[in-house]
Order: sequence, then structure tokens, then C-alpha cells
Amino acid sequence: MPDFIRGLPLNALHSLPLSDSNRREVKRFIKFAMVGTAGMVTHMTLFNILMLGLRLDPRLANAIGFVAAVMQNFTLNRRWTFPESRSREAGLQLGQFALVSVIGLLINSAVFWAVSHGLDTFWATLIAEPTLAHAINNNFALATAIGVVLFWNFTANRLWTFRTRV
Repeated sequence: MPDFIRGLPLNALHSLPLSDSNRREVKRFIKFAMVGTAGMVTHMTLFNILMLGLRLDPRLANAIGFVAAVMQNFTLNRRWTFPESRSREAGLQLGQFALVSVIGLLINSAVFWAVSHGLDTFWATLIAEPTLAHAINNNFALATAIGVVLFWNFTANRLWTFRTRV
């Protein structure tokens, strides 16, 4: 385990009433979420540097940031979250991980659209300032979409991309 992880909540799992295999999966899920958070930071940082610094079109900056985050997440998940799966061919796993990520992006977009359109009048009636209401609505929708996709990505990658052969 990397030094920067020691002492984090992963060690607290031993006090939970879980079987060893369930404890391992919870630990794996937490690692997956941590890697995903790092990927989100990479995506957003690169997006803003490319869009604001280099004046790239936001759609192109977003696509480049997404690809960079997928590559980073694949590498970190393969090495840290699912190290036992490294006996499988990396190119195949990368293709599987990319496909799961693209499907996750589609799910994210659908959930974001549904939540943001479904709650826009709710936030508008709750908050008088329209710009603030719009921003809160979109951020709530994005947080919801990210939460949904986290479970999709973990489950699909655990059962398909990084499965261990029995």
C-alpha cells in the first residue's frame, strides 16, 4: 500500500462486521472511488488549462481531458485497485475499460439531463437569484450523475475488465 494511503479510512474497515471477502471488496471500492476522484481532478484541470489557457473549444478540451482521465484511471486501477488482474493482457483490459468509461459517460449525460431538467423549477422556486439557482441545479445534477456512474463503472470493471480468472 502506498505511504500516502496509510492511516486513511481503509484501515478502519477491520472494525466493521464484514466477512474477509466483503471487506476486500469494500476496500477495493474505496480505492476505485479515490482513483476516480484523481481522474476527475485531472479531467477538470486539463479542461480548464486547454479551454482558458490555450483557448481550445470547450468540447475539444473536454474530450482531451476525458481521454487523459480514462488513461490515468486505467493505469492506477490496474496497478493499485485490481493488481491481481495484471496477469491478463493490458491492451484488452484498456479497451474494455475505455468501453465501460464511454458507456459511463452516456449514463452520466442521461442522468445529468434528467435530473437537471426535472429539478430546474424546484431550484428556481427555492432560490430567487436565477444564476445561483441554475448553478446549484446543474451541480446537484452532476453530483447525482457522478454517483450513479461510480457504481456502474465499479461493477462493470470489477466483473468484466479486471475480473480474476478462476
